[in-house]
Amino acid sequence: MDTNSGTNLPDHGPIGRSVAGLLDGIDEKHLAGPTPCPDYTVGELLAHVVGLTVAFRDAGRKALGPTTDTPPTEGLPPLPDDWRTALPVQMDELAAAWRSPDAWQGFTRAGGVDLPAEVAGLVALNELVVHGWDLARSTGQPYDVDRASLEAVLPFLEPAAASAETDEAPQGLFGPPVPVPADAPLLDRVIGLSGRRPDWRPGA
Repeated sequence: MDTNSGTNLPDHGPIGRSVAGLLDGIDEKHLAGPTPCPDYTVGELLAHVVGLTVAFRDAGRKALGPTTDTPPTEGLPPLPDDWRTALPVQMDELAAAWRSPDAWQGFTRAGGVDLPAEVAGLVALNELVVHGWDLARSTGQPYDVDRASLEAVLPFLEPAAASAETDEAPQGLFGPPVPVPADAPLLDRVIGLSGRRPDWRPGA
């Protein structure tokens, strides 16, 4: 990735629109249901996505402060009542922030961790891809991910998965990598590297 010229930078806009497109298909009855994240219900996962879109938007802007300084271990905020309308706006704002080549330069902060801005931008993209899949599977919806986002996320996840395989208790970024055939669809390969079963369904 070339972070100096501003070319070939990932665009968070397409995946943000894909995730936002799931929101109308999430009913109140879904909110207490399970997700591929064992610790999160659908409502809690939505609250996590609300928080991370704000944090990574501000990380891209380098507007460091309470939204970028709070570790995720401090617990989830309550799901705001306006999440259906707020999340699409926050997705657009996040994408706009990371379209600036300056966003990818130097260092920034997210979740209370200082890290290279280039890494933060990819973490944000990965979070949207994977948690969008989580929400789609949890609520029985199709999930359309642009190929450019998947191609950016796959090599980002591969080193973490390879490193995890050498540990006694492999974790990767989200959990132990799940083996997926090399010729599987690109989305399934990304999801397997994230520590999820591509065939996951509620109750399965």
